Amino acid sequence: MFLLAPTIGVPFPLVRAAFGWFLALWTAASIGLWLRVISWRPPWLVIATCILLTLGSFSVVQGFKLQQLSLLVAGLLAASAAAATSDSLFIGGALLALSTIKPQLAWPLVAWLLVWTASDWQKRKRLILGFALTMVVLLSGAEVVLPGWWKMFAVAIAQYRQYTQSQSVIEVLLNQLLGPGASGTFNRVCAQFIVALAGLACGWKLWNIRRSQANSKEFGSATALVLALTILVAPMYAPYNQVLLLPAILVLVRNWLEVASPGRSRRLSYLALMFAGVWQWIATLTLSTVYLLGYSAWALYRWKWPFFATFALPVLVFALILMEVQPRTEQGRGTTAR
Repeated sequence: MFLLAPTIGVPFPLVRAAFGWFLALWTAASIGLWLRVISWRPPWLVIATCILLTLGSFSVVQGFKLQQLSLLVAGLLAASAAAATSDSLFIGGALLALSTIKPQLAWPLVAWLLVWTASDWQKRKRLILGFALTMVVLLSGAEVVLPGWWKMFAVAIAQYRQYTQSQSVIEVLLNQLLGPGASGTFNRVCAQFIVALAGLACGWKLWNIRRSQANSKEFGSATALVLALTILVAPMYAPYNQVLLLPAILVLVRNWLEVASPGRSRRLSYLALMFAGVWQWIATLTLSTVYLLGYSAWALYRWKWPFFATFALPVLVFALILMEVQPRTEQGRGTTAR
């Protein structure tokens, strides 16, 4: 409410147009922020390519069309992590608090940064102070504007789970592969089991990295891993949320370019991810070409083609980033701690 309040007196068509351009610029800027977080400085041509591919991806385009606050939150998370990387911990905590306007997207990163802060409290406590102070202002301010709002919010959470069907990406993918019919309950149990395993594996990696400095590659990769996990565990499978996969994809691209001779299994895994990532453009260009050649009925009937890899992409990204994230050796950790 407080983020949107300044626009309340402005004509809606103007706000809609301005907010659309803001989301585009904000999303493009977040790429630079994520590059800073993961400690990667690629050539300008690579950065420009990343911006074009990001702005032209289905998840971001859908976010533009729907004026989705997920794009705003993704940028806030990027700004928060970049501030922490630059040792502006209080600002990073404040930005992290603002990102909680979408709790289902922010809470995994909040949890990770709390653990990271607690591992070196004296040096990192400013992040928690910034987060706590901003949250107090937001929550108390909301109570002043609308007394008892938290009761209505609790009701809204239950309603949210109903109208979104509370399905994760894993469950939707299982429904597509196995069929939702009589196996719906089985699919849900399997999805919950897979999500739990993913969370445990992610937690183990993060625990071993928690002492890394904010300007290290380990911290950036761990943050990207947390956001990739967020897409798997979030109770909504909307494609526009997949903008949070961006830092993980950037880490994977960086690691791929830094390895001179990757092994066969690693090469095949990356090729599968690459195909899943570019499939949306392959299918869209194919259908558009066929449509323009006069076969409109054939193209329109196959409108679902660009969506085929929508739910496989987050799983592939998470699996690869989970394998790529590795803590330093004991000697390296000691150097980092100093």
